[in-house]
Amino acid sequence: MRVDLGRGCEAVTLVESSLLSSIGYSSDQTLELKFRSGVSYRYFAVPKTVVEGFIAAESKGAYFNRHVRDRFPYQRQY
Repeated sequence: MRVDLGRGCEAVTLVESSLLSSIGYSSDQTLELKFRSGVSYRYFAVPKTVVEGFIAAESKGAYFNRHVRDRFPYQRQY
């Protein structure tokens, strides 16, 4: 399920994944991932094409490990 809150606003996609529960993206190229463990991380300067591939990927965990993890600056959300 995708919830699009409008141009320039956050878009959140609920995903079926053993690793993730949702993928959020904002116009400032911030990717927010909420993991099934309850922990959230923000990744910065993530191109829209990476996010589109992430959402389309059959395995979200594999895509995360290959294309996001350790490739962008990030911050854990508390």
